[in-house]
Amino acid sequence: MIEPPKLRLGTRQSPLAMAQAREARTRLCAAHGWPESAIELVPVRASGDKVQDRPLAEIGGKALWTKELDQWLGEGHIDGAVHSMKDVETLRPDGLAIAAILPRADVRDVLIGAVSVSEIPRGARVGTSAPRRAAQMLYHRPDCEIVTFRGNVATRLARLAAGEAEVTLLAAAGLGRLGENGVGTPLDPDDWIPAPAQGAIGIECRADDARAHALIAAIDDGFSRASVMAERALLASLGGTCHSPVAALSIREGDAIRLRAILFSPDGNERVEGDCRVVPGDGAAPAALAADLLARATAGISAHFVGPA
Repeated sequence: MIEPPKLRLGTRQSPLAMAQAREARTRLCAAHGWPESAIELVPVRASGDKVQDRPLAEIGGKALWTKELDQWLGEGHIDGAVHSMKDVETLRPDGLAIAAILPRADVRDVLIGAVSVSEIPRGARVGTSAPRRAAQMLYHRPDCEIVTFRGNVATRLARLAAGEAEVTLLAAAGLGRLGENGVGTPLDPDDWIPAPAQGAIGIECRADDARAHALIAAIDDGFSRASVMAERALLASLGGTCHSPVAALSIREGDAIRLRAILFSPDGNERVEGDCRVVPGDGAAPAALAADLLARATAGISAHFVGPA
């Protein structure tokens, strides 16, 4: 007789999301000594995957990646939901809890189509739908033109190969999880700052489901959780949206974190940056950094942030 699964994990249907869910399953099975059959992966087609021709910010923002999984969790169809944490809204429903953050992968962006930002041909089209990537590129290369690129990794690489742009940018973590480690040139995060929570996989469950929470928490990585939560606390205090060009980088500093953040104007002409030391679990330091950045930001930057909720 086949035993029912011990956990049902919901995931988006994209190849990258499925790869992340399989990684979560592998880690959970290793932690608990389970066979792979103990965890059922339950794919759901997210709203964000259904519309590919417009920037996410125009059609509902990050909630389009999570609302179906949130609903399935709430209705008890799944026990946990696997997320790419950079795609999860900063403010989550009260009934949900992030039970685990997996060991964070490479946080860098990868440039595809040129060996460096300085070597991008003058006037080149840069394919991206991310305000951070667009603003950061225009800061470094104001001669470039930004064109909208959405879709999964394969779709964006195909659009690049079809000549819709000369270069594009993808997350190193996503490429690595898909086995595309040799694609493009990783950018130095000291010069090209990644998105908050980039490279991190999270698993969310119902806040009142003590059993699922305990099982999933067995694979929580302490430093990865601390850095992701610090970056999310920064976002919460900035009041950023999908239109807000913000970059953040956490660096281990002994038992603490050095959190660096940069806010841009969408055209890349203006930027303000700062950093702070964060002790794991401390939301006050990221909030203070956010307040300092907003106090020093020009109108062209602050117009895209609403401040703390």
